[in-house]
Amino acid sequence: QVQLVESGGGLVQAGGSLRLSCAASGIIFKLAAMAWYRQAPGKQRELVASITSGGSTNYADSVKGRFTISRDNAKNTVYLQMNSLNAEDTAVYYCNCKTGWFSTEYWGQGTQVTVSS
Repeated sequence: QVQLVESGGGLVQAGGSLRLSCAASGIIFKLAAMAWYRQAPGKQRELVASITSGGSTNYADSVKGRFTISRDNAKNTVYLQMNSLNAEDTAVYYCNCKTGWFSTEYWGQGTQVTVSS
């Protein structure tokens, strides 16, 4: 059974930082492509950042230079370091993984990030 458990969300002032964590189980983590998505009220879910099994990263233009995705294969955990947060970053952040022959996709339950201006 695959589980993705996010943590680290919360309320932060504009300009502040947060680090999200996503602990994975039930998968061969080192072979999985991991990503963070977010969904703000009234908006579609969007890709924030992704990292391949080989460590290649990709970011949405809106977070480039402010957010950093990383992974620790020994801990089966992917992180999202978020700096210089602004109100537009307020959303529920979801951990995502794609794994296996068919790139089966799994989602975490989400963690709320609220940035106060």
